[in-house]
Amino acid sequence: MKYLIYTCSSIIILSSCVSKKKYNDLVSKQEECTTDLADTKKKLATVTEERQTCEAKYEVLSRELKLREEQVSDYKKQLSQQMEQVGNLTVLSQSANDNIKETLSQLEQKDKYINLLRAAKTKADSINLALAVNLKGALKDGIEDQDIDIKIDKTVVFINLSDKMLFKSGSYNLTSKANDVLGKIASIVKAKPNFDVMVEGYTDNVPIKKSGIKDNWDLSVLRSTSVVRALENAHGIDPNRLIAAGRGEHNALASNDTKEGRATNRRTRIIILPKMDQFYDLLNPDEAIK
Repeated sequence: MKYLIYTCSSIIILSSCVSKKKYNDLVSKQEECTTDLADTKKKLATVTEERQTCEAKYEVLSRELKLREEQVSDYKKQLSQQMEQVGNLTVLSQSANDNIKETLSQLEQKDKYINLLRAAKTKADSINLALAVNLKGALKDGIEDQDIDIKIDKTVVFINLSDKMLFKSGSYNLTSKANDVLGKIASIVKAKPNFDVMVEGYTDNVPIKKSGIKDNWDLSVLRSTSVVRALENAHGIDPNRLIAAGRGEHNALASNDTKEGRATNRRTRIIILPKMDQFYDLLNPDEAIK
């Protein structure tokens, strides 16, 4: 470029010393030089722009390369960790197999126990069903349906007797009709020596005002005790099988706000339940399948 400028300047200086033709040639060459100079500047600008673009791309590619190198490094670390884990799993495989065998053995034992419980429950349900049927058969004559209710609840059979069937109002002395009913119940109970008998007394929530009776708690206990004594003394039930309990006005079956509800709540419940040792006998494999 410096050469072109120098040449053009020389032509201008010598123009005054040359002929017109030569002058015109020199002017023409000067114009060509000027044009070449402009083109060269454009090319230089283009090259400069391309260089800047290439530098920018190079910077982007450098960052991407650095990122890829970091990713490769992370992958290598992960691969190393996974290889280590595979090695640990290989070492533990034998122990894992042993644990699986032990677990399967335990599950097999649990299945046997579950089947045992099912057999025991089936046997208990059968015993209770037979007991309930026998009681209903023995008590069906001469007793109104609303005065007695026989049900199976889980592992026990219970009999709800209305207070008017057993006692006079506010009293714990048994009626003659009560002894007839208790006699029929006792005949069934005697045939089941492996069962205990719990007698629960219940009242409504009306406060009692009677000499010798403090409150409904007292009345409920006295009534259950009267029934227990009758089962022992009049009907020959072993007292070791008898339990007396008073629940007072609590655990009501109906609302005490109505006359009918209070009548429902005034009741005596006789529960026939297996003795604890007999209950555990049901879990004995030899007993459960009989």
